[in-house]
Amino acid sequence: MPEQKNKSDVKLVRSIRTTAGRTTLAKVGHTDNRWYVVDAADKSLGRLASEVATRLMGKHKPIYTPTVDVGDHIIIINTAKLKVSGRKLAQREYDYYTYYPGGRRVRPLAEMLAKHPNTVMRMAVRRMLPKTRMGVQMLRKLKCYKDQTHVHAAQRPEALAV
Repeated sequence: MPEQKNKSDVKLVRSIRTTAGRTTLAKVGHTDNRWYVVDAADKSLGRLASEVATRLMGKHKPIYTPTVDVGDHIIIINTAKLKVSGRKLAQREYDYYTYYPGGRRVRPLAEMLAKHPNTVMRMAVRRMLPKTRMGVQMLRKLKCYKDQTHVHAAQRPEALAV
């Protein structure tokens, strides 16, 4: 003869069955964005950029959803003190176009780091983000400064060890 199940056992099994395996998806109005400050002094450019891009996308969060921007705001200070390894300072080149005939300009990484260190960091992170409108939205949450000072004290950013 089969055993009679208690009603509480049936409710327990039913509740486990209905809640197990559900994926939490973030909504568009998700507002759990935090502010972090990262010190780039003596950090490798590529390794720092990949960690920052991951944080901007929100892939470090358990509620990551590819179609919703759930990433955090990142403030990078001391971009003038970034490090690169090997012969990248002489070999890597950044080019742009002035929109005049023959207006293609090429600058080596050493010159770019000396004149525009924020641009170097921003371009490295931008190239690791999605190439969509959401990627542009994520990049807006990145703030770069070449020295210690920044204007985001009101957001009370937390220090992030990378």
